[in-house]
Amino acid sequence: MSVVRRSIPNAVPHLAGNEWKYVKECLDTNWVSSAGPFVDRFEREVAQYVGVPHAVATVNGSAAIHVALLAAGVRPGDEVLVPAFTFVATANAVAYCGAHPVFLDSEEVSWGLDPARLAEFLERECRVDACHVVNRRTGRTVRALLPVHLYGHPCDLDPLLALARAYPMAVVEDSAEALGARYRGRAVGVDGLEGCLSFNGNKIITTGAGGMVLTRDEATAARVRRLTTQARGDAIEFVHDEIGFNYRLSNLHAALGVAQLEQLDSFVEDKRATAAFYQQALGRVDGVYPFVEAPWARSTYWMPSLLLDEGRCPDVPALIRSLNAAGIQARPLWRPLHLQPAFRDATAGPVAVAERLYARGLSLPCSVGITPEERQDVVDAVVQQLR
Repeated sequence: MSVVRRSIPNAVPHLAGNEWKYVKECLDTNWVSSAGPFVDRFEREVAQYVGVPHAVATVNGSAAIHVALLAAGVRPGDEVLVPAFTFVATANAVAYCGAHPVFLDSEEVSWGLDPARLAEFLERECRVDACHVVNRRTGRTVRALLPVHLYGHPCDLDPLLALARAYPMAVVEDSAEALGARYRGRAVGVDGLEGCLSFNGNKIITTGAGGMVLTRDEATAARVRRLTTQARGDAIEFVHDEIGFNYRLSNLHAALGVAQLEQLDSFVEDKRATAAFYQQALGRVDGVYPFVEAPWARSTYWMPSLLLDEGRCPDVPALIRSLNAAGIQARPLWRPLHLQPAFRDATAGPVAVAERLYARGLSLPCSVGITPEERQDVVDAVVQQLR
């Protein structure tokens, strides 16, 4: 095995454009808080990039999902259908609304919410009552569907949208990990009532911390904007007729975002090159299966990942620990949400695929700017540990 020259991080920001220039402009003009020209510009340019008329920036992706669900009509006591295989923030946002997540399984191709499992749940467990979907067992209204575009890859969205029309529910797309991805030629996050983005430090573009709600609906955009600004109803007087949140993004963060967005297409190509290298080099190894995009998708490969046969690697967590000890910052796949102690009492359908993905998978280093030598070091380390 080649010697790892330095620790190779899993995913860190790549600040190589106008970040310094735009942040300095904020400092020079004293626009540093949640008002300022870069906030408006960032919203406008992200909306233009994905092809929607409205975008509202937020302090983080969790806040984006929270207010998107509220704007979609999710109320205390409702249920929201969520894939079990995703980051906990997706379900946390449901809980912030006082609602109950219901966890469903993933499918093998995209690792996203399985339309067949969703159809089974709706047909077996639910009824449509006065234009609302009701869970027969709990008596709760199923208010929304929250599919996730995972690891930079779109989920199979069209059949999910069709089911949401047949069983009337709002669709809020969690696109936190997938800015720049395409589903059947369409940007992700634009086909449901709302889509939600994250600009956390490890995302494909970053504002340090930040998020955004995307929508085609003007009234929904206005509702989201109102909720993120403490629900202030008057431009002069401090009048608040409902509970709102301090969820607006600062001008400083938005300045970073504008600079990062200018580089997004090149970032996507860099991520795809890293994934292609891993696929070619590790796809030849028996019992190692790199994730590969579906024919109907263009993935950003935000986090290139592998599945490993049990015979090839009986203990995936031990492999991850060994790689990290060697300076290769691999990470486990998302622990299914029904296995999280915080959601031990939540309703979950059969989730065998989600459990298998978690048990057999890991993600490899993939920062924008990773060098060819570092990619080879990652491959060499994985092969060495599997011997």
